[in-house]
Amino acid sequence: MLVHSRTGKWTLWVLFLLLFLPLFALPLFVILAASFAGHWSGVLPSDFTAAHYTAATRGESLQALITSLVTAVTASLLALAVGTWGALGAHALPRPLRRVLDALFVLPVAVPSVVVGLAVLVAFSQPPVLLNGTRWIVILAHTVLVTAFAYQSVSAAVLRLDPAYEQAAASLGARPAYVLWRVRLPLLLPSLTAAAGLCFALSMGELSATMMLYPPDWVPLPVQIYAATDRGSLFTGSALAVVLMAATLLVLFAVARIRTRASYR
Repeated sequence: MLVHSRTGKWTLWVLFLLLFLPLFALPLFVILAASFAGHWSGVLPSDFTAAHYTAATRGESLQALITSLVTAVTASLLALAVGTWGALGAHALPRPLRRVLDALFVLPVAVPSVVVGLAVLVAFSQPPVLLNGTRWIVILAHTVLVTAFAYQSVSAAVLRLDPAYEQAAASLGARPAYVLWRVRLPLLLPSLTAAAGLCFALSMGELSATMMLYPPDWVPLPVQIYAATDRGSLFTGSALAVVLMAATLLVLFAVARIRTRASYR
């Protein structure tokens, strides 16, 4: 820490707790408490029950969770492939062209996500590429929204790579494709896994663009949460939100373990 005195450290911890608890921890605690509540007419909930989780892990809710997981995994892999390809390609370009490519990749996150959803809806509702009414238009919108984060993460990692490894491999007669697959990508693996985790988390929570695009047979869990709370089922919606958070955290923990092993390699 930058502060070395005991008084300064305690002051920073107190300020951190004063900011963290009301802004981050308290809202999550309220959601968790509401997911077990049967009634909430006072300061604290009452009539605790696990029935909301029974509804949140069966039928349409379970299908919505699977839909979110499939959408997030597919969109993350596509975004990682496109973002990595763009970052590696941009690294070899002159600086003016690299800035143009950076702007193109960052553009989807520079505008509201509902605008991206509308753009995808208009672009792919007519032949020759007709995706409206299918699951692929939702996956495509999520991919467009999260690719910028994959591109930025990998671009930062590419700039930090030591070119000596690639030069040594090339001097020994390795072809460019071999250098890419056996040298550059393994060195980038920790950043690739971090980018994949970020893309997955963002896709799991995406709602605005999804609301404009999802077909009746492909309803992600955030849409299910919105529908439950809109009907006044706040406790069931809270249970669905906890399930969404738990599923996202489990996947992120798995990605973190992969990243740790990649870093040790």
